[in-house]
Amino acid sequence: MDVQPDSAGRPLDRRAELSEFLRSRRARLKPQDVGLPDFGRHRRVPGLRREELAQLAGVSVAYYTRLEQGNGRNVSAEVLDAIARALRLDDAEQAHLTHLAKGKQHKKKALGRAQQVRTSLAQLLDTMDGVPAYVVGRRSEILAWNRMAAAVFGDWAELPAGERNWARLVFLRPDYRDLFVDWEQKAIDIVCTLRMDAGCYPDDPRLSALVGELSVKSADFRRLWATHDVKEKTHGVKRLHHPLVGELSLSFETFKVPGDGDQSMVAYHAEPDSASADGLRLLDSWGRDATRVPSSP
Repeated sequence: MDVQPDSAGRPLDRRAELSEFLRSRRARLKPQDVGLPDFGRHRRVPGLRREELAQLAGVSVAYYTRLEQGNGRNVSAEVLDAIARALRLDDAEQAHLTHLAKGKQHKKKALGRAQQVRTSLAQLLDTMDGVPAYVVGRRSEILAWNRMAAAVFGDWAELPAGERNWARLVFLRPDYRDLFVDWEQKAIDIVCTLRMDAGCYPDDPRLSALVGELSVKSADFRRLWATHDVKEKTHGVKRLHHPLVGELSLSFETFKVPGDGDQSMVAYHAEPDSASADGLRLLDSWGRDATRVPSSP
């Protein structure tokens, strides 16, 4: 059973998170996926048995069992690498496993400090004419944006600072469910990012409070959070139902902000000479009149 933080902001239980993550990754593998014989016997659990996973990783069953029970305090990097290979983890999943097993404690004062965007970076956003762009930080918080981002995604300046958060917008506001053509994929991307944040900062009370609130208010969030999936979505395409210019198909690229690994700048563009490019130019020509004010939840 997935252990959830509550809305009071209690830290996530790192040991429970490690246990659930390993169980979920083991459950998705079948013997034939990893070259083990499947004798057709009835399996009490989905996926690989602990014994099979330990064999693949080259560790004892007792050792792996202790790790899957959340005791990763003294596990070596070599053992974690072997387990990651046995579970066929990708880079994001392996990093998440390492954070859960060997994570560092962070000062509560630093975690509670408001995230700040450098003045020069905010100025850069403003110079990006015709390009929707914004900066996102930990907990999926939207920290800065330009006029075109407001025209495409909504005038976040009209929202209280605490509501300028992608997870809150996507899971709690019906207008954002309507905005994204593939709302499910956008929701998955957000949950995967929050899971990675939780691995890095399980003692962040604001993150725990956010997850707790969303778990109470959104059945979709509870369903996706229980998968324990993690990934980094650095580029791709988003299709939008814009209320003013119709459907937009926008490619995006994500750039880590130098000097602050918790912040990323996301910039969108349309295929040249496409209907979406025409839509962006139309929004740009309307100036602030094109700003889409988010509706009430």
